Amino acid sequence: MTAVLRLVGTVALVVGLSTTTSAQWPRQPSKNVPKQPNGEPNLNAAAPRTADGKVDLSGLWRGVGGLGRQGTPAPPPSDPPVAGFRDVAANIKEGLPMTPWAQAVLKERMAGNSKDNPEAHCLPMGIMQFHTQGAPRKFIQTADVLVILYEASSGIRQIFTDGRALPKVTDDLQPWYYGYSVGRWEGDTFVVESTGFRDDGWLDIIGTPMSDQAKMTERIRRPTFGKMEIDVTVEDKKAYTRPWTVRINQDLMLDQEIIEFICEENQRFGKQ
Repeated sequence: MTAVLRLVGTVALVVGLSTTTSAQWPRQPSKNVPKQPNGEPNLNAAAPRTADGKVDLSGLWRGVGGLGRQGTPAPPPSDPPVAGFRDVAANIKEGLPMTPWAQAVLKERMAGNSKDNPEAHCLPMGIMQFHTQGAPRKFIQTADVLVILYEASSGIRQIFTDGRALPKVTDDLQPWYYGYSVGRWEGDTFVVESTGFRDDGWLDIIGTPMSDQAKMTERIRRPTFGKMEIDVTVEDKKAYTRPWTVRINQDLMLDQEIIEFICEENQRFGKQ
């Protein structure tokens, strides 16, 4: 592994381990946790619901099998395949349906040892890397917006559920790392659509690209109290010949909180 990839991997590993190695809040018992007869948490119980009957996605979550999960077994086969953090297509046998443009971008990024990966420069990683990153993320669900606080790089994301539509290209958008996101419920599945991304997106460590023409759709389910599934579909005619989908599995973390992670203060990678 190259020095740059070691650096990126080390940052991700430290972040992934941070909740167990250093805690800013004394351990606080999580509220309203269903119990087994022996008093242990019942993570297989039914998912909680809000007052209006919707599944409540609120909680502290961490990706299954992400960096920092020591001893975690390989993800079981699933449909769609499970996304990889280093390589989002690691579990896709046929690979991704890249256009010549995307192939050239990925080749250039890998030839440069992924030195321009946003995480290596303390910049936002983008939605896919945030989902697969080993550090925790906190979902806060309200009637009009779902907020996700990512411990890694102190990322903040807003998914609006107040009925607004996605901005149009004619709205003279400012491209964002996370794009613009709106959500709606389809039964017990929370569907998020995002557009308005920057043209230099990275979906993983090696540099799998996403362009400003992309639309990302996340279908989020909480089948039990302690499990979450996120199926992410990428549609991007500039980068891919057809849409493709991967799954990110999440585990609930009890009795913990995200910690402060500031990367910018002593960032000097570009000054070497």
